[in-house]
Amino acid sequence: MTGQAVAAWRATLERPSTPDGDVGAQTALCVGMVPLEHLRLRAHLRARTRFFDGQVLAALGRGTDQVVILGAGYDDRALRFRSPGVRFFEVDHRHTQADKRLRLQRMGAARSGPILVSADFGVDDVATALDGAGHRADRPTLVMAEGLLVYLEPDSVVELLRAVHARSADGSALAASLAVHPSGPDSAVIIARANAARVRGASEPWRTILPRSAHLDLVRRSGWSVVEVADANAFDAEAAPGRSLLIRARPTRHRPARWHGAAGYTGA
Repeated sequence: MTGQAVAAWRATLERPSTPDGDVGAQTALCVGMVPLEHLRLRAHLRARTRFFDGQVLAALGRGTDQVVILGAGYDDRALRFRSPGVRFFEVDHRHTQADKRLRLQRMGAARSGPILVSADFGVDDVATALDGAGHRADRPTLVMAEGLLVYLEPDSVVELLRAVHARSADGSALAASLAVHPSGPDSAVIIARANAARVRGASEPWRTILPRSAHLDLVRRSGWSVVEVADANAFDAEAAPGRSLLIRARPTRHRPARWHGAAGYTGA
């Protein structure tokens, strides 16, 4: 439901596209959906949209020919930024993928659109799923995790980022949004308060909100070297600062540290 609300509201934004892209794709994908109503979150969505759209265009400009979108939902970028020779792999839950496949078929975009990969991030091996879908681990890839990691437990965040790291050749990049809070307060308390204030806090709870340094460390220990960090406020002045980071990272070539859940990390 959150994915539908976000996608439907995003359809109202003015955004760039490639020469072969479909600027009306988001609207067509979201027929019958109710747009996001939470005014405070709209500024963060605008900021995220600008950042991730820019990351796609930058990757295409570098010659990257694979884009993996984790938790894609009803994302339209495979259609909006359609480019010759570029393949978009969208990874999400099988129920969401089944609905999106029907919507793409109704649009006549089933063949020219994304490669839909079904996976439950808390259970399935995403690396294996991507391999089965035809993703090439020897080619550079842009991996995107927009508005996703906050819904996963920290150990699932690590396993997911490690899985895509394993399939990221030299020249690959990770773009992700991270939910953060100021140092000092207990993260569990922050998460509980945040979910209590959300309409879908019980049915679609947030699970990972961390201080800036802790969240960046989580990414690094997943095998990624963070090369760019920006507050969402830098992409939209109405976005409350200190709540969301937008990062770009590249894969490191050492073996990521082992994750031991609540007990933390140990060296590999």
